[in-house]
This record gives sequence, structure tokens and C-alpha cells, in this order.
Amino acid sequence: MAVTINYEQIRITELDSYLFGQGTHYEIYNKMGAHIAKKDGKPGVYFAVWAPAAKDVYVIGEFNDWKAYGYDMKKISDGGIYELFIEGAKAGQMYKYLIISQSGEAIYKADPYANAAQLRPETASIITDLNGFKWTDSVWVERKKKENHLKSAMSIYECHLGSWKKQEDGTEDGYMNYRDIAPDLAKYVSDMGYTHIELMGIAEYPYDGSWGYQVTGYYAPTARYGSPKDFMYFVDYMHSKNIGVILDWVPAHFPKDAHGLANFDGSCVYEYADPRKGEHPDWGTKVFDYSKNEVSNFLIANGMFWVDKFHIDGLRVDAVASMLYLDYGRTEGNWVPNQYGGNGNLEAMSFLKHFNSMMRKRFPQAVTIAEESTAWPMVSGDPDNGECLGFTFKWNMGWMHDFLEYMKLDPYFRKFNHGKMTFSLMYAYSENFILVLSHDEVVHLKCSMLGKMPGDREDKFANLKLAYAYMCGHPGKKLLFMGQEFGQWNEWSEKRSLDWYLLEDESHKELKDFTSACLKLNKNYRCLYETDYNSEGFRWINANDKDNSVFSFIRISPDKKKHLLFVLNFTPVERPSHRIGVPIKGKYKLVLGDDMKNQQKIIASKKGECDGYGESLLVDLHRYGIAVYEFNGDVEAHKPTII
Repeated sequence: MAVTINYEQIRITELDSYLFGQGTHYEIYNKMGAHIAKKDGKPGVYFAVWAPAAKDVYVIGEFNDWKAYGYDMKKISDGGIYELFIEGAKAGQMYKYLIISQSGEAIYKADPYANAAQLRPETASIITDLNGFKWTDSVWVERKKKENHLKSAMSIYECHLGSWKKQEDGTEDGYMNYRDIAPDLAKYVSDMGYTHIELMGIAEYPYDGSWGYQVTGYYAPTARYGSPKDFMYFVDYMHSKNIGVILDWVPAHFPKDAHGLANFDGSCVYEYADPRKGEHPDWGTKVFDYSKNEVSNFLIANGMFWVDKFHIDGLRVDAVASMLYLDYGRTEGNWVPNQYGGNGNLEAMSFLKHFNSMMRKRFPQAVTIAEESTAWPMVSGDPDNGECLGFTFKWNMGWMHDFLEYMKLDPYFRKFNHGKMTFSLMYAYSENFILVLSHDEVVHLKCSMLGKMPGDREDKFANLKLAYAYMCGHPGKKLLFMGQEFGQWNEWSEKRSLDWYLLEDESHKELKDFTSACLKLNKNYRCLYETDYNSEGFRWINANDKDNSVFSFIRISPDKKKHLLFVLNFTPVERPSHRIGVPIKGKYKLVLGDDMKNQQKIIASKKGECDGYGESLLVDLHRYGIAVYEFNGDVEAHKPTII
């Protein structure tokens, strides 16, 4: 494609420098980095970098045989921005910045704003042009801008592209290109009933074993799976199949790799200078210095970049707790209190509020999700409320922990731990929660989801179906890590493909089909998504039947139609004619069960006091029985007489 952008259009102005220094240049990625342009009618590339403590900065690359002489950048602002236009440089060429520190040390750095990079272990940035891709998803984007995300269906398939499915051509890594994997992944996700995929490790990173959570190229899709435009194709294809794309995003920390952000110009540019704030001892990484406007701008603009340039539908922000707490992972005496003597990182809080507020204003089609594991209040909610961090959603780590602890128990002991399954409803509406069973729960000797379940092989499958049925009915959006939908036995590893051969076994295929049935309930029944964050959408029938380990509850639709009644038996004991109270007189239709062929398809209510209601059902519960019934009526007009 012919170059049409003029040098004067993209070079950094005084206003750009001012806004960057204020931390409010939300499109700084259109200025910093390497941009193909024309100057005086001659094609080349405009380079701009921020290196405030540098003595000198040079651009070296394939266009000048990696020689610095004559390619020194001009400092154009007191804040430390350097620029240079190199005539004849072009797309596809590799480059780096050679930075001379104040002490005279020569430092070779990749471009923090580069849009492409070499495949590891090589470390150079690559000139690329993000313009020219023909998007076809305008209808999708406009619809998402108007969508109420809290009241919309959301079931997320968490996926690591490099190990979802590998090529069988004997290549070293077996990675599939973004374009090649898109049709297979989209069909699978769509057939299963998911609404979104969440991708691990897309921003460029050097070490496979970090899974993409130690980033060196925040503005570059990883070369492992292709080019930036290949990734654009991937997102556009997903949208054509009505699948949203969420990226994991890591503004909490970054690695110490020599070509990355650490000690960028010989000084602590992107990280806090004090190691008690600037290093994570557990991870061996650097912590972003949120007190610097330019650093916050780098990150805030980066989040917007992925939505703007790649049409991403959301960002799941990793390790939020580590950002919020100054003493996170640090021992006594090895952390610095804030100005009030507390352990909250005031600068990180301000950064997150700023990010969420501006993201919602500029890109309402995108959601932000906090992976936050503590009881920090008001993580999700209105970003313009001064006390709220402003995320759209928050991962429900408390539910996940209690839920898995309960499910791992021998069924005999579940009656003594009944509260682990009911406690989450005490705080379910304090945040906009997403229920998560993520990759973190199926690695590092934690066992796969199927491996966590108690009992013999048959019991494990029955328990996992039961677990997914409970998750389906519990308020909150849903996330499940790949492979757990069909019962992978092995823990996940980024080095190998999922064990797809397991689907030749009937038990694994049945589990996959059951998971799909749960997902389609979540997608098709308003009561399971419109009132996720309204307490009027959930009601216990009996939360206290610990001796039988039976849980019964209803999800209530706002239009008085197609409510769902869940009756779940968490023991291997059959319970024929198990009686529960119901709010509506009439017929109840089975829509999900552990054995649909041999379960009561329609049950009519009978008169008789039970659970505070004047009507009741007699439900035949199998061992580990699952019975979900659809019914209609004005539930609000029929409240129990006792709680």
C-alpha cells in the first residue's frame, strides 16, 4: 500500500508533549514508536521515544546496517522525548534504540511502542503499518457500544492459543497462525455456547513459561502466531461469528530482560526507583511507577490501543491486588507505607480509576475485568464514583476457593461444609462478579478440574457435571479454562496441545455436551443473565438442607416467564420423591438433568406446605442428581411465609 501519511501529521508537537506530560494523551501510540510516512515527498519512517535521563539516543537497524553514526535522535521536549525521520526505512525492517546513559553506558533497547517484534529469542522491534486492514465488524462494534454489559449474556472460554491446538506438521513450536486457528476456534466456541473468548499472552513476551504475563512489547501482538494484521483478521473473524474477544492485560509489572523496559535509559524510567516499591520479590519483576504521568499514559493508552486498533471487546487486568497493596508479597520492613501510613498504593488506585473512567467514555463497547483476590471494596462499578476503582466486572476468587474446596471433599463430609456453597450469596451483589475456573486452578500440582473431583472414575464425571450445573445457576457471568469443558485429566501445560483424543471416549463427550447445555442455558434464559447483579433475580428455596446436601434455588426472570428452578444433590445417595416448596402452582418442565432420558420431563405441583410455600414438587433425585426446571408466573407475588 502506498504511503499517504505526511510526516507533519504524525510528528510530536508541543501539545502532544504537554498532554503526555500530563498523562492524558490517550492516542500517544499514534505518535510514539515507528510510523511510516513521507517527508518532503520522500518515504521513510518517523521514530519517537521517551528516554528522559538519556545522554544520547540513536536509531539503529537494517536500514543503516545497525550503525549509530549519523542517526542520532533530536531531543524535542524537556520531558525527554526524542525523534528522528529516517528516509528509506520501510515496513518489515528490524530496529532498536541505542541509548547512551549519563554514565556513558551503551544500552540496546527494543521500542516500547513498537507494533511488531522478532520471535523470541530474538529481540529487535520491527517496523510495521497497522493501517489498511479492511474491518467488517462495524455492526458488531456499534451494537456493543449500546449494550448493557451487566444485563447481557457472558460465558467466557479462557484460551491459550499456543496450546489449544497445535499444527501436526512437525514444526518446532507447532504454533498455528492467527488466521488458521480462527475458523476452528470460532466454530468450537460457538457450538459450545460461549459468548466470548479470553486470550492469554497476546502482547509480546520473551519467555514461554510466563504464559504472556511478563510483557516486553505492550503494543505488539506476539509473533508466535503471526503478524499484527493476522491478529486483526482473527478478531474480525470472531466478531463475524458473534464471539467477543477479551485480552489478558498486565499493567502491574514487567520483566528485567535487557531489551525491555527495565532501566530503559540507564535509570529507573518505567519502574519505581526504590526497590521496596519497584520490585516484586516473588516474581523477580519490576513494578510500574504510577506516580509518573508518562508511565500512566503509556499504560492507559496501551489499554485503549488494543480496542482502537484491534477492536478488542475487553481487558482482563492481571494481578490487581499486587498493584493496590504496597506490602503485597513483601515482608515487614521491606515495603514503604503511603503518605498516610497505610498499605494502599494511592498512585495505583488513581491510575486504575483514570483508566477505567476514560476507557468507558472513549470505548463503551469494551469491558474491563479485575483479577483481584482480596476484599478490597468497590472494585467494580461506576468509575466516576470517587471511591470506586471503576472496573466493569471483578473475578470472584472467594467463590472459586470455597466452591473448589467443597467439591474436592468426600461427599460424606459435605454436610459439615454446607456453608462453603451458600456463603457466596451473602456477598454476591457487593461487586459485579464473574465466576471463574481459570488456568491458575489447573496447574502447579493443583490437578485438572476432573482430577479434583472425589471418588472413582464414574463419580468424578458425575461430580464435575454437578459442579458445572451449580456454577450455571449461581449469579454472575461465567469463565471456564479450555480443556476443562470435556474433562482433561492432565494439568495444563503451554508446551502441548489439549488432549482432544479424549473426546473419542463417551464419558468425556457426554461431559462436553453437558457443559454445552449449561452454557446454552446461560445464553438463552434471561433469568440467568439479566439479573446477575440484582438480588431480586435469585431466591433460595432451601439453603439449609445440609443433612441431605441438596441445594434448591430459583433464578427469576424480569418478565415473569421462563424462570428456572435448580435442584442439586451433592451426594451419591438417591433421593426419590424429594420434596421442595415452589412459589407457583402449575407445571415444571425439565430443561437440564444428569440423565434426561430417564428423568421426569414434566412435574405438576401439589398442594402442601413446604419451604414456606403452599405448593410443592416431588422430585426424583439420582445420585449426584441434577434437575433444572423451567416455569412461568409472577414469582414476586408468591413469597415464602418463612425464610
